[in-house]
This record gives sequence, structure tokens and C-alpha cells, in this order.
Amino acid sequence: MKKQKARDIGTAVRSSVKIMGTTASAGSQPASVTPTHHIDHQVGDIAEDKRSMSSSSSQALNIPNSKAKSIITNKVAPVVITYNCREEFQIHDSILSANYTVGKISDTLPEHYLVLGEFFMVQDVNSRADVLNTTGSYGAPNFRKAKENYPLFGMGQASLNGFKQVLQRLENEAYEELIFICVREEPVVFLRLDKDFIPYTPRRKENLHENLHDLRRVARAEQLELTIRKELCDFAKLCENIFYVYNDIENFKDEPQHVRIVSEEDIHVTEEVYKRPQFNWSSYRYYRLLLPMEGAPEEEDFDAFVNVLRKSPSLSVLRDRSRPLPALLFSCQVGVGRTNLGLILGALVFHHLHGVQYNTREEDTLVKQQPEFQVIQNLISRLPKGQQVLDEVNNSIEMCSEMHNIKDAIYENKRKMEAICEDYQIQGSSTKAYFLQRTLQSLESYFYLIVFNAYLHDQYPQMFGQSFSQWLCVNAWIYRLLGSMNRSELLAPASLVTDGTRILVASEFLVPDVLGTAKEMRVANFRRVLKTTVYGMAQPSSEAVSIVLSYLTDERRRHSSIVWVNLQEELILEGNGQMFTSREPGCLEQPIQVYVQNPQQHETLELALKEDILRCEKWLEVVLEQEKQMRMLKSCHTVQEVFAKQKSIYPGLTYQRLPITDCCAPKEEFFDQLLEAMKCSLGEDPSSAFIFNCSDGKDRTTTAMVIATLTLWHFNGFPDCVDDEIVSVPDAKYTKGEFEVVMQVVRLLPDGHRMKREVDMALDIVSETMTPMHYHLREIIICSYKQIKTAKSDAELQQLRLRSLQYLERYIYFILFNSYLHLEKKDSWRRPFSLWMHQVAARAGIYDFLNQLGFPEFEAPNSCPLARLRYRWRQYNAYSLPIRGELI
Repeated sequence: MKKQKARDIGTAVRSSVKIMGTTASAGSQPASVTPTHHIDHQVGDIAEDKRSMSSSSSQALNIPNSKAKSIITNKVAPVVITYNCREEFQIHDSILSANYTVGKISDTLPEHYLVLGEFFMVQDVNSRADVLNTTGSYGAPNFRKAKENYPLFGMGQASLNGFKQVLQRLENEAYEELIFICVREEPVVFLRLDKDFIPYTPRRKENLHENLHDLRRVARAEQLELTIRKELCDFAKLCENIFYVYNDIENFKDEPQHVRIVSEEDIHVTEEVYKRPQFNWSSYRYYRLLLPMEGAPEEEDFDAFVNVLRKSPSLSVLRDRSRPLPALLFSCQVGVGRTNLGLILGALVFHHLHGVQYNTREEDTLVKQQPEFQVIQNLISRLPKGQQVLDEVNNSIEMCSEMHNIKDAIYENKRKMEAICEDYQIQGSSTKAYFLQRTLQSLESYFYLIVFNAYLHDQYPQMFGQSFSQWLCVNAWIYRLLGSMNRSELLAPASLVTDGTRILVASEFLVPDVLGTAKEMRVANFRRVLKTTVYGMAQPSSEAVSIVLSYLTDERRRHSSIVWVNLQEELILEGNGQMFTSREPGCLEQPIQVYVQNPQQHETLELALKEDILRCEKWLEVVLEQEKQMRMLKSCHTVQEVFAKQKSIYPGLTYQRLPITDCCAPKEEFFDQLLEAMKCSLGEDPSSAFIFNCSDGKDRTTTAMVIATLTLWHFNGFPDCVDDEIVSVPDAKYTKGEFEVVMQVVRLLPDGHRMKREVDMALDIVSETMTPMHYHLREIIICSYKQIKTAKSDAELQQLRLRSLQYLERYIYFILFNSYLHLEKKDSWRRPFSLWMHQVAARAGIYDFLNQLGFPEFEAPNSCPLARLRYRWRQYNAYSLPIRGELI
């Protein structure tokens, strides 16, 4: 919905009509026009009866009869001559044909023109927002100075005179230099009221208290402000120099208010208010950072802040230390959320410039007693000087916490979410989901502050040789951590199945046996890659495991060493000889992914589930092949227990749990783990067999089989390459994998075309084992993308877009892994793939490609947030299902 609104605003900005008017004598009383729907009807009357042109025109233009002596029509526009012959003005046809929209807030309030086609102009800040009561004394609401001795100030939105008062006060306090940073992303205009200019912002009728947001992809705030000013002037010309605004949106007493607008001089845009003081105070500078109202800033926002540091000699590490630090002043609407974020950034900068360690204060004790979230612990464990970086951020947060403490907000929203025993809906949305979102948004902001401080440690001494965006691409592992913030499933109660919250679903219900192997092998979709020892299948039961192992060790195959890799993220349990996984009753098709740090966590959770089911000794509702039934599960086994039993029969069996996410490219560490497992086994037995299974034996199993096939070829030699066939079918170029971004990677890699050709050969040979499934990676990339056009909902569209990008990324990762195998073969792959990606590929710019992934052949680059690692690597399933555990 937000994106649709943004597109509507963009259309309004682009189609803003320039109304041209000419006057003979400074038109002090311009004509007003009736609402658009009246104009359309009246213009029709004029066309039908040209003989009453003067009368009809007067009505159509709503010109009082006392003014209009005559209306002279011509091919350009009607010319109006007033009775006193002192005024002559021309109303151009563009007024009548303008796409301006009228509307009203309620039936009891008047109808009037709407800004950008749908918005009402509302006074930006009311007096109740000034919690610190500083508007009178300082000129701006919630004006304050941060703790410590740093010249760091924050405030809410001031009027023109109020801002002048703030500047005068800071100048009187003898600050040599002031850098003012407005952190508002929404458009603001200042309307003349008596001797001041008061800020107003456009708001939607549905929520007059909420500013517009998510507009940066439509137009910059400065451009929107200029468009709004032009429209306000046009509307005033049409309504006798009057426009309607709203000050009291609680009670609507005496609303709307009339604001008189004669010319553009009665309206100021933000840059006019904030840039003009540079002519009176030579050491004053103004910048605008478009920070989001909720969540962490974009990487481009941090880049813009770094550019402020680059442009300011007094904020450089080479600054003259004999001179005082410049004053930093941040401002948003009420001076709380975004201003607080700006203050923290400023505090971190001053810390790096000051070079003095923070002293521990008594106030910090409470902050330090709060346990850090798992994602934060993982982050600081991998960052250089991680604990110091964290302590500096925590102290900066405390220093700027007079109005808002971002860390307290995390725990407060978490507490509210966990206090909701039974979820309920507010305006169609889950309350628990609302507080989960607020918690994760605050946690993400905290995460980015830590990352930005680590960037300052690395790049401040180097004079910011890399932008923050570039630095993050070189350290792309940070995006991996960010994508797995929600690990609540690790603390989900084991009793969710026995108390009826979740339901057990049998594999037979979820997995169609497309390859028809269940009858012989007792497992769906069993297959082997031609001329290799690589096998794949769906999730097997204990009976199927026994049959498959017997098959691999028979007289014909004689595999003495077998590596079995389970790729599932979901919890799996065998009950009464059938394989089950738990699901939400309303989302039986959607897996519940559990993001673990080590395979033992899966086993621990599955063991707890098993014990709870056996302990309860009750009939459970389960979903079998076609229907729900009640079953008493008298025997239960975890997957680990199933393979432990087989280990005593087949001593050459090695079982591993290496979970990967469906449809996604595997994480770099997955390649490390699989390669290490294969190296160990092949080192002892070159004829080792490798078996992979996921839930259905299709997506994730195929991914692992391709990786294993490439690895085996590097050990045993590649088969002869077959020359490319000439294919004359639609999209032949793309079914061959020749996407623009893929070819960019190919051109970058040494012998890149060969790397791609070998991967294509592996994809082809693996795909031949599953022809009835109609599953080939190169084909599903383009097929998924083309289905976007036929999506029936925005949710389906976003899902298809995500899938197409994930498949494309997976294809690129195969090519990168094959390059790694070639380049690191001389050292027997002692350097892991993950380290090679960080030390070699990242510095060569691979993650830059992945951070702007898309289909430039069909659409504008970076037209979708999912093109970026930050959004594409998020575990979306963790946010789409009800939260059952606790955030850790």
C-alpha cells in the first residue's frame, strides 16, 4: 500500500499543471474557480449553448456578476473585463483542464483543493508535542543539549522566527561554527502567518497525524516542496487568494483555517529557511539527511552523513585541535526519534575526534545489565575491537537519551509483545505482529549504529577512502547477520503441537512423488546424477533410510563410505513410521524455518518435541495424504536417532545436518561445510557416495547435488564439454543463463566463460535426473520473472520478484564456487570459500554486483529494494508467520 501511494504521489508530481495567467493590472482579486467536477459540467453547458457564452463563462469560472462586465472569448482563453474597467485578466484553458482534485475531511467540513491530488495541509507541530517546553525560551520545541561537554544539540521543527531565535542563541553562546542537519524525509512548507512563517506538511485523510514517508524513490523532498508551493499558489489564485489548512486535527474547532496566499513570497520551502542564514553567519552550514521515520537509515543516508564529515574541515581527523569542535544541531518534526538518531551519530563522531575513552557512569549500570540480543553478540564477536565499539555506542545512546533511548525502546516493545497472551486485531492487523515489528525496527537501528561505529574506527583514520555502502559490501557477512535477527523459534515451546497451537503434517501430504520412486525405495523422488556417486531424494523415514543404504551397499554398487546430508531447516519427527513436520493450522504449505547456529540446536528442539508428544499420551490431530485424522503417536524418533541406529549397521555412514533455505543461494559457510565433508570422505575412499535430502527432494536437494557434482569433477576430472546447440525458442538467451548481471560476473572472473560453461553442464546433468519435475535453475529464473506480470496481488508479485532474484543469485554463486575450486585447487582448498569470498571476491567487486542484483534487460536498475543484499537476505518467512517464541 505504501509503495502504491508513493507511485500515486509521483504521478501527481509529474502531472502537476502549470496554470498560466496574465493580468493587465496586478490582479489583486483573482477569480476563483468552482470544484473540478462542477467545472466539467459547466464547460459542457458552454459547448452546448455558445450564444450565452458570457453568462455561462461567468458561472463556469465562478466570477461574481458585480465584477464581470463582459467576457470576451477567443481561441486562447476568456478575457474578463470588470464593471469598473479597472481590471482585465485572462483565464487560460489549462485551469479548466487541470487534473486538480478536490476533497473534504468530513461531510461537515468544506470541500477544497488537495495537494498532490490527495493530501490536506496540516500544521506540522502542535504545542503538546513540546514536552520540554522550550518553544518560548529557545524558539523550537524540545530544544536540548546532549550530556557531557560536546556541542551537540537537538530540537523539533521550528517556525522561521523560532529558527532565527535558535541561531541567535547559539551564536550568543560563542560557538565559532554551526552545522545544522535537518533529518526529515517528508516535505515541509512554511506559510506566512502574521509576521512569521509556520511549517505545514501534507497528510492523508486516513491519518492526519502521520507524515508522508517512503517517498525517496518518487522524488526528493526539496522537489516535492517546490511542487506543493506551485500548487498552493495556483489554488489560491482560483479561490480569491485563500487556501484551507488545518491546525486542530483533534477537535476540528474553527477548521479549516484560511491562509492568504498572494504570491510565492508567502510560502517558503525548507532550503530557503535553512540556507539563507549562511549569508549572515559565515561559519553556518546546512545539510539535509532524509532519515526514515521508522527503522534504520538506508546505507545512502549514512553515506550522505559521511559526505558532511568530508566537507567539514573541522570534523576531519586533520583538524586544528587548538580550535573548538563545531556545534552540531539536528532537527526532525518533534525532535525525538530521528533527532535522537542524529545526536547519537554526532556523539560517535565527536568521540572519534576527541580521542578520549568514555568514563563509566552510574547511569550506565542499568544499560549494561540488559542482556544483549544474540544477533548483537554475534556481531561484536566478529568486529575488530567489537566490545569497545559496542561500549562506545551504548554510551553515546545514554548521552543522548533525554527524550528517547533507542535501546530501552527495544526492550520495552519486546516486553509489550511478550505480555500479549492471546493475540488480537487492531484495524485488521495483529497486535503482537505490530510490537514485533517495532522491536525489530529498533533492534535494526541499534545494529546499524554499532556497524557504523565500526566503520568509523576503520575509515576515519583513512579519511573515508570507502563510503559506508562500499565498506558494507566488502564486509557482506554483516548482511547475513542482519537477515537472521528473528531467532524466536529457538525458544518456541515444545508443547505447541500437543496444546493444539500447531499441527503435525505428514510428508505424504506435502511431497508429491513426481519421479515415482516411493513404491520401490519407500521415499519420494529418489535419483542419481549420471556417472557420479551423488544421490538425492525427499525426506526419508527410517524404513526408507534402511532401504536406500541397503541399495547403496549391495553387490552392484558396493559403497563402503556414505555421507548423508540433511538440508532441512524445519523440525522433523518420525511418528509411527511416518515423517512429520509441524505447521501453523492456517498455513499448512508454509514451512516453519528454524535458524540455528549449529546442527545440535535442531536435534535439541526435535528431542524436546518428541519427549513432549510421548509424555502427553493423547490423540493428536495430524494431516495425512488427503485429510486430517486423529492419531496416537506411540513411537517417536528424531532424525538423529534414526541415523544413529543405522550407524551400527553401516559403520561407513556419516550423517550431517546442513540446513539451507528453500529457493535461496546457500550461505558461504554452507559451501565450506559441504566441501570439507566431501574432502574428508574422498580422502579416505575415492568411491564415497553422497546423499542429499530436503523435504521434497527438489529445490534444496538439487542445489546441493550441483555443488557436489562440481566438487567431484574437480577431484575426478571433468567430462567432455558439448558444444552449445543453436536454440531457436522464446527467451533462448536467458534459458542459457546469459543474463546481463551474470555476464558481468563472467567477464570479471578469470576464464569466466569456462566457469559458467562447467556450471551449466552440472545443472544440465542434474536436471536430467528429474525431468518429470520440470525443474531447471536457468529456466525457472526467467519463468519466475515473467510470471510477475500475471501476479494477482501485490503480495504475489513481491514473492515472485524475490524468487526470481534468489534463483539468479544462486546461479551466480554456483559460478563463483566453481571459480574458487579452480583457483584454490593448487593449495588443496585450505582457504575456505567464505574466506575467499571475503578476501578475494569482495575486493574484486562481486558483492557490489550482488548488491544491485536485477534484470536490467527488462527494468530500470535498482527499481526494487529486493535488488539489495540488505532486503534480499532477510528471512521473510520468520516475519510472515505468528511468533511463538521469544526474541533472543
